[in-house]
Amino acid sequence: MSTQSPASQTSAPKQLGFLDRYFHITARGSSLGREVRGGLATFFAMSYIIVLNPLIIGASADSTGSFLGGGSEPNLPAVAAATSLISGLMTILMGVIGKFPMAVSSSLGLSAFITYGIVVLPGMTWADAMGLVVIEGVILLLLVLTGFRSAIFNAVPGALKIAISVGIGLFIALIGMVNAGFIQNNGSTGLELGVGGSLYGWPILIFLLAMFALFAMWAAKVRGAILYSIVGATVLAITLESVFRIGPQVAQDGTENPYGWGLTVPTLDQDWLTMPDLSLIGDFNLLGSWESIGVVAATLAIFTLLLANFFDLLGTMVGVSNAGGIKDDDGEIPHSRRIMVADAVGTIGGGVGSTSVNSGFIESTVGVGDGARTGLANVVTGVLFLATIVLAPLAAVIPTEAASATLVLVGFLMMQQIVRIDWTDVEMAIPAFMTIVVMPFSYSITNGIGAGFISYVAIRVFRGKWREVHPLMYITAALFVLYFVSGPIQEALGVG
Repeated sequence: MSTQSPASQTSAPKQLGFLDRYFHITARGSSLGREVRGGLATFFAMSYIIVLNPLIIGASADSTGSFLGGGSEPNLPAVAAATSLISGLMTILMGVIGKFPMAVSSSLGLSAFITYGIVVLPGMTWADAMGLVVIEGVILLLLVLTGFRSAIFNAVPGALKIAISVGIGLFIALIGMVNAGFIQNNGSTGLELGVGGSLYGWPILIFLLAMFALFAMWAAKVRGAILYSIVGATVLAITLESVFRIGPQVAQDGTENPYGWGLTVPTLDQDWLTMPDLSLIGDFNLLGSWESIGVVAATLAIFTLLLANFFDLLGTMVGVSNAGGIKDDDGEIPHSRRIMVADAVGTIGGGVGSTSVNSGFIESTVGVGDGARTGLANVVTGVLFLATIVLAPLAAVIPTEAASATLVLVGFLMMQQIVRIDWTDVEMAIPAFMTIVVMPFSYSITNGIGAGFISYVAIRVFRGKWREVHPLMYITAALFVLYFVSGPIQEALGVG
């Protein structure tokens, strides 16, 4: 029974501020401090995108020999500035419209697909490729507005949704370990521990100290543990770099140092204010691809982008929602339609801003793990992204090794949901298993979802239970089959 008097109960809502009422901060069991802290943690965990996205889409020429922006030389600062701007705007949009703590930025997987699979097609330019992204985003938005995207989401069996979340947990834990250099690809037998099976170097030590300190703080229920670990590890990394001059793994002159920093060298010795180059904004050709590579090739490219983007969001939504227990009274993700609209607009924005497909980032679970439950955390993350347009070193000062430990912890937290799957129900357990293992093994959320969907439909049909399968599951499973064989299809048609 409530101990409040009727008068106090009546006046309580009046005491809530606008931010609380709009974002439902109290209703979701959060606070202003937790949202700010969670937004900071998410930014620190995914700030590497400002450095890495330009290295993917900005450092490779299209089929005509031109780089992103139309020049004969890479313009990485322009790509970084555009990435910061679009990421900031779309992340804030997701927070304000979707009211969901899921940051939005350039999808590295789709950035790589566009770089190595689309712009290299004869006649294709970067402007044409970004036009394809805009078209894909418009189609995605139409699917949301017509209810088709939500219908597919609701047609997915509950066990598969749990498996998607668990698979993402393993996937992002692997991402964290690979980004930190704790797990590496030796080029012959596959993955191995460190370099040659051994752990060596200051950056690896930073990762290990951050990870075990984070584990200890989390076990002790320390509030802000994730943020503390990132900040503490960064400070220690800056100190070590200033003393030992460790340097990057690959220097500007091409010299390699396997024991150096993986992506960013933590140093304060740099210019903190830079004038942004926003020349890439609006540099897209909406229908140029149809003339450059033909209707068939352009359609296949859009289909691949659409399917990957479509189900990447589904997986990320489920992962973020389950990590934070963000559900309504019916057990569904609140404002899911708005979230999907904001994500589709983000994709369009990515094409318009020449930063590739923009979609929800699974690293948002780091902020959720540190307390974020509402879109206000997104506003914090988005503002920090916008700040990096002129304060570029704000992101570059955080070494990947310091932030990657948080992904390992979040992976553990998401793995805990595996007990909710009934492993005695083999007909459902096998698709769940395929979903969980294919994600990290193939390094793709979309591949894992596709493997699970196809397995689920195939087993039900072979068991004579085809009537129990939702019609949309048949459609999506068939689309995934086409997705998985899109390479041979393009080769057969002479467009790959």
